[in-house]
Amino acid sequence: MDLASAQVIGAGLAAIGIGAAATGVGSVFGNYLQGALRNPGAAGGERIWMFVGFAAAELLGLIAFAVAMIILFAR
Repeated sequence: MDLASAQVIGAGLAAIGIGAAATGVGSVFGNYLQGALRNPGAAGGERIWMFVGFAAAELLGLIAFAVAMIILFAR
């Protein structure tokens, strides 16, 4: 196995984090919606935490994408 093959495999494995971030974002919004429907009075106070969770999940996805690109294009 040469270096190019190892880079492609490594980038593919690093890209798994992008799918995990998408799952995390869906979980954050789904849980917020479920909580808001159960207790609409508390939904406004929890909205900021929803955006914090969204930002954290997206940050992890962006980091995974950056690592995958660095692995793929580093020489």
